[in-house]
Parts: sequence; structure tokens; C-alpha cells
Amino acid sequence: MKVFYKTYNLQFRHPFTISKGTKTHQPTLIVQLEHLGRVGFGEAPAITYYNIPVEKMVEDLERKKLFVEKFAFTEPDRWWHYLHHLFPMNPFLVCALDIAGWDLYGKFKGKPLNQLWQPAQSKTTITDYTIGIDTIEKMVEKMQQKPWPVYKIKLGTEHDVAIIEALRKHTDVPFRIDANAAWKAEEALEKINAFKDLGVEFIEQPLAKDDWEGMKFLYDKSPLPLYADESCVAESDVEKCYSHFHGINIKLTKCSGLTPALRMITKARELGMGVMAGSMNESTIGSAAIAHLQSQVDYLDADGPLLLSEDVATGLVYENDGKVTTSDAPGLGIIFKDVFQKV
Repeated sequence: MKVFYKTYNLQFRHPFTISKGTKTHQPTLIVQLEHLGRVGFGEAPAITYYNIPVEKMVEDLERKKLFVEKFAFTEPDRWWHYLHHLFPMNPFLVCALDIAGWDLYGKFKGKPLNQLWQPAQSKTTITDYTIGIDTIEKMVEKMQQKPWPVYKIKLGTEHDVAIIEALRKHTDVPFRIDANAAWKAEEALEKINAFKDLGVEFIEQPLAKDDWEGMKFLYDKSPLPLYADESCVAESDVEKCYSHFHGINIKLTKCSGLTPALRMITKARELGMGVMAGSMNESTIGSAAIAHLQSQVDYLDADGPLLLSEDVATGLVYENDGKVTTSDAPGLGIIFKDVFQKV
């Protein structure tokens, strides 16, 4: 096995603002595995508030690259467990390598990833399109520039209700609201009660990630479903979210890849919870991994390539009806547009 990597700083079409801040570019790590004449690709974007920058991913990979390349790859489960112990403090790097391992595995089997899992690809789950925090006029303009069947609206301001009321005047499609942990419990309940008649499907991460008491209060009183994001990072968090959230948003980069994500889906189903597969502004490589999960989940948030003005791969097709179609080619089904410098 040989491993190669490149880092990118991909530009957004619009400055991307959530309650935690604004960014104009998305730093990301792309890895390539070469094994037995085939190649696999993976991705992990860096998110500031998780304190794992691209530089840290590169540093850890360089430090243990020899051990990565010594592994006798046969299937993704063993690969992920090896990586999990090799990089116990870097789930982002594990994610990139895990996705690349799945891409390899799909190519060895001659099947796209969604045909390797149960249930096999049998339904299409439309992806939402994210509208970041901005002036109301600018948020309306973003919607009008991208007519879409469902929007994810970022909130966390003093004017949240006014924003949704204003946006609702311009479209009748469903909204999904993501507060990114910006509210307090009583404030959240007041806002959610205002949203319940404004065509909102659910609320994502209304409170601070560790405010379990507040979430229990909100869970018991909210007229809308509540989905965990920052409160559900790893596999062990799924059970913690039970009876505090109605569902979970699984982010591959946070949970460390497709391998644990599949187990998280199974656990959530056992608990009767809803499941969303979510984006961290990945390019087509990481977004393809998310999109292959669509038959497994209730909601899909795989709009990274739509938000970015540049990409590093092809292989996903986004339709105006919100459908995102993966290639029938084996593995992720993507084509990397760049080349790795091999030394």
C-alpha cells in the first residue's frame, strides 16, 4: 500500500456564515491509497471549532505514514479499527483514510458503495441546499439564485423569527433550521413555537452540545422534531441523544468515516431515532461518500459542491429537483481532477 495526500483551500461561492463565525474558504485534505493496482480516494475538511486543522492531519499522517502503508488491506472494518488505534486523537484523518479504503474495496468488488450495503440503493433522498446567515435581503437573493425543493437555513441571531418569516414570503418549500448550538432552552422553545406554522421540518442542534438538561426540557415540549449535530460526534453519543433528540445528523468527518457511520445508523434505528447524513462542506469526493448513504437515511445534506466555487473531482450529478446521483462506477464513483506528486 502507498498513501499520498494533497491539501486544498477551496473557495465558497458566497461567504459562509453560521452562528460560530464566517469563512470564505474551506480547507480540506484529500488522500489517495494505491493498492494492488487500484486507487482509492478520501477526504476530510477541517472545521475550526473542532481544533483539527489540515496541518494537524498532515503532521499525524507523515509521522505514521510507514505504519499506514504496512497494513495488509483486505476489507474496511479491519482497516478502520487499525486506523482508529493508530490515530486515536484524529478522527478527521481516520475519516479520509477510511473513505479511501471503502473506495478501494468497492473497486476490488466491482460495485459502487451503495450496492455493498443493506438495504442496497433503493430510494433517493433529496439533498437540502444551505443558506448561511446574512442580511435578509442577501438570504433571499441566495434562495432566488438557487431554486431548490428544500433549504437548510442557518440561524443564531437576534432576528431568527423575522428571517424565517421573510424567507417564507418567497417560497413554499420546506425549511430545515440549523442553530449550531446558538440558543438557550427557553429562547429555543419560543422560537420553535413561532416556526411550527412556517413550514419547518425540524430543528438541528438548538442548544449547546453538552446542555443535556436543556435538551430534555426542549424534547418534552418542542412541537417540531429536534436533530443532534454537535451533540452527536462519535458512536457513543448516539445513545446519549436518545430521549433528548428525535434524530441524529451523522457527519463522516466527525465520527471518523463511513465504517462507524454505518454502525451509528444501525444503533439509531434500534432506538427508533431518525437519521440524517450531513455535510461539512466537502468537495465531490467527501460528498460522494455522503450521497452513497442516501438509501440508509431519512434526510440528506450533501450540498458541499453546490456551495463551493471550485472542486477537485467529478462524479456527482445534482438535479434541480434536489436529487443527487452517484456514478455506477465501482467504489465512490468519482474522478480526481488533480494529480499527486509521487516521490
